[in-house]
Amino acid sequence: MLVILGLDSTAEAVYRAMLSDPGGSMQKLCDQLGISESVAREALDRLADLRLLRPSRDLPGTLQPVSPDLGLELLLRRQEEELAHRREQLELGRAAAARAIAEYADLRPDAPSATTERLVGLDAIQFKLENLAREVSEECLSVMPGGAQSQASLDASRPLDEAAMRRGVSLRTLYQNSAHHDPATLAYARWMTEEGGEVRTCPTLPPRMLVFDREVAVVPIDPSNTRLGALCTREAGIIAALVTLFEQTWRAASPLGVDESKDARTGLGDTERELLTLLASGVTDEVAARKLGISARSVRRQMAALMERLDASSRFEAGLKAAQRGWLD
Repeated sequence: MLVILGLDSTAEAVYRAMLSDPGGSMQKLCDQLGISESVAREALDRLADLRLLRPSRDLPGTLQPVSPDLGLELLLRRQEEELAHRREQLELGRAAAARAIAEYADLRPDAPSATTERLVGLDAIQFKLENLAREVSEECLSVMPGGAQSQASLDASRPLDEAAMRRGVSLRTLYQNSAHHDPATLAYARWMTEEGGEVRTCPTLPPRMLVFDREVAVVPIDPSNTRLGALCTREAGIIAALVTLFEQTWRAASPLGVDESKDARTGLGDTERELLTLLASGVTDEVAARKLGISARSVRRQMAALMERLDASSRFEAGLKAAQRGWLD
C-alpha cells in the first residue's frame, strides 16, 4: 500500500507490527512476520532512513515508531521536495541542451563536420533515420512532444521500430500526457509496449530527439520551426547532455496505462499543476498549449475549471489563491 511512498512490503509490515507492539523484542518481531533477523534489520534501517523510527528516550539503544500521521506527512513532504529538485534539474538540463543545440544551428548545409551533419528536408531526415534504425544495436531513446503524432510519422516509424525490437534493441519513448487523447498515437504506443518497448508520458517534454546507442542523436535545428531541418551529431558532449536530459525526464514520467497521478494534498493532476505553473509564469494560452501538446481551447477549458475550483474571478486571482494554498512549487 505504501510502496508509492518508498516503503517495500517488508518494511511496511515491520512498521505496522511495531505500531501495534512498540516494545516488542526483535525475536518476537521476526516470529510474528516470519522473517529472518537480517531481513528485519534491513527493514529497520530503511524505516530509520525514512524517519519512521526514532531512538527511544525511555529505553536508550532501542527504536520507537513515529505516529503514522506525522511519519507519513514527513514522507509526503520529502517526496514533494525531491520532485521540486528533479524539476529544477530538468529545467537546467533543458537549458543546457538548448544551448548545446544552438551552437550547431548555424552550420552550413554544404560544410558538415566529421561529427555533425545538417539535414534539410523531410526526405533527408527520413533517409538518415532509416539508416540509423538499421544500424542501432542496443538502445534507442526517443522524445516525441506535441501530443498527437501525425499518421504519416507513425506509419514511417512502425517498420523501423518493429525490426529493431525483433533484433533485441531496447526502445524507450516519451510522449506527452495529451497523447492519451489521440486514438492513433495511443494505439501505436500500446503496440510498442506489447512488442517489448517501453513508453512513458509526462505533462511537458524537452524538444524532439532520437538517440541511438548513446553514440548518435538527431534533433531539430529549431524546435519551434521543424521545417528548418535537423542535426545529426556524434559529438560526445552533446550526446551526454541529451541522454542526461532524457533520463531526468524519464524518471519524472509515468508508465503508459497508469492514470495521471493526483496530488493527495491538492487534488491536482500533473497536467493541471503544470498548466497552473505555466500560466503563473506569464505565458500565453498558445504557448502553454504548445508546451502541453494540447489545443489552446483545451487550455482555456481546463483553466476555467481550475478557476471555478479556486472560486476565482480572474486568472490573476486564481494564481494568487493557488500560491496561497501551496498549489504551486
